[in-house]
Amino acid sequence: MIFFGGDWNPEQWPTEVWHEDVALMREAHVNLVTVGVFSWSRLQPAPDRFDFDWLDEALDLLRDNDIGACLATPTASPPPWFTDGLPVTADGVRLTYGSRDTYCVNAPAYLAASSRIASALAERYAHHPALRMWHVHNEYGTTCYCDHCAAAFRLWLSHAYGDPDALNAAWSTDFWSQRYASFDEVRPPRATQYLNNPAHLLDYRRFVSDAMLDHYVRQRDIVRPSGKPVTTNFALGGWVPVDHARWSREVDVVAVDDYPASVAGHLDDRAFVADLARGWATSAGWSGVSGSVGGSSALGWTGGSSVSGSVGGSSVPGRAGGKPWLVMEHAPGAVLEQGVVRALAEGEALAAAQTYTDRGATGVMYFQWRASRGGAEQWHPAIVPHEGSDTPVFREIASAGAALAGCTPSVESADRALLYDEQTMWAWQSPHLPTRQIDYEATCRRWHRALGPPVDVIPIDAPLDHYRVVAAPLLHLVPSATHRALRSYVEAGGTLILTFGSGLTDEHCRVTPGAFDDLLGIRTIRHLPGEGQLWLDDLEPAGAEVVLRASGDRPVVTEHRFGLGLARFVATDLEDLTPWLQPSSSGPAE
Repeated sequence: MIFFGGDWNPEQWPTEVWHEDVALMREAHVNLVTVGVFSWSRLQPAPDRFDFDWLDEALDLLRDNDIGACLATPTASPPPWFTDGLPVTADGVRLTYGSRDTYCVNAPAYLAASSRIASALAERYAHHPALRMWHVHNEYGTTCYCDHCAAAFRLWLSHAYGDPDALNAAWSTDFWSQRYASFDEVRPPRATQYLNNPAHLLDYRRFVSDAMLDHYVRQRDIVRPSGKPVTTNFALGGWVPVDHARWSREVDVVAVDDYPASVAGHLDDRAFVADLARGWATSAGWSGVSGSVGGSSALGWTGGSSVSGSVGGSSVPGRAGGKPWLVMEHAPGAVLEQGVVRALAEGEALAAAQTYTDRGATGVMYFQWRASRGGAEQWHPAIVPHEGSDTPVFREIASAGAALAGCTPSVESADRALLYDEQTMWAWQSPHLPTRQIDYEATCRRWHRALGPPVDVIPIDAPLDHYRVVAAPLLHLVPSATHRALRSYVEAGGTLILTFGSGLTDEHCRVTPGAFDDLLGIRTIRHLPGEGQLWLDDLEPAGAEVVLRASGDRPVVTEHRFGLGLARFVATDLEDLTPWLQPSSSGPAE
């Protein structure tokens, strides 16, 4: 079964609208709705008072109509009475209530309030017959720089490095007289005179990811005794300080929100996100930690997710030990393109849904069910728009629901893989680099289009042995374990494709000159940002064969036999990637 539905916000409407909603849901083949994401101020109107009557009625109505509830803990948007854990920006400005995501996950008062509302919901609804899944929080992503964060960051660093000398070595603190005598001297990377230390910035982003994961795990463990699966929706993009490959081990279902940036390429964009989510779901059983400094959380959680309950099956098709994944949010029948909401052509809503299910999605969900009359997202696309159900968008979504009813997710086996690492994306965003024109995610999406379908998008600690071709564009940040894994893959007969800007640094942003030269059979002479299309690595062969040259006889694609396999290097951003995505002619690893 494919779960089909979206966010339903009954608290925004009188109860007579609720009955119209569930009738329309049945017409549209909706079988699951997310409830309560932004309802904290309704559920707990005062610190000492709860009001569950309206939610009781809403869940009972869903039960009576055989529609499941994905019940959310509402902690992404604290109520106006909560003022003890508001976030602080890097500039030292404390944000105030009036929007969403005004919280600090390291503030003791916020942790206590979050646990209290989650406990109240679990106690009341753990065994409600409409409950199908728990949805903790919403789109984790708020970065805070307050004193609570400073104290938690120091604890995280002490667990990760053990002593200040190890921290100083990793962060290269002798540059600009930044050497720390004790962890007590370390602060978050707040606004400063000039460029921040890039290793400091990167570790703070790792810390924020772990701190938010700790907040998720606290709530997960509160609601888990219900026996229903627990998840949270992953927001995607360069602004998000979450290492989703790592987080995927702690959710029972990998859930992603997907909002493509253009109508023209929206199906390609959805395919990338679907393959990425499936890769995270598949990776959930692996023991490796993707680029982690400490290797385990320093904030008190122990990990070890055990799925209780089932969502669309206990594993990803074709992948032993994986987890299910679903799309928790995408816009119904529209795309936000450069600030303009553009409607999709007829049939494109179904094509979007099938792009997900063809890549293994166990659920296709939308934001949102009914358009809000007021508020900051009143013009966000909805299944039931302001104009009502007698509209093209409702008919399109209902048609998609009918087409998916009774279907099961399917995945075509892939022999090609794309390595995608969010920590590398963070490293490319540092303002100290010799160019700020590199867009890691956009480049990975372009390589994904050229590679497949079918293609798997996988973390850097993923097993590689069953792939004929593995591409790893712009792999800037490379821990020693990744170096070893890539060499072993090629030695065993695989074909590895690396590009310019690869192997620039280790996991602490320390430069590692020529880190891949032996594997690639080249000598990197210099990096030339701004030349070629985006960047050119100037090189000379040292055992590799030059298979493409640019003007001036400069090598731009090389191939090198390494063990039983082939390492191919693309020294600049070529317009046509497809000729260089073929496996070694001597045969791939079997």
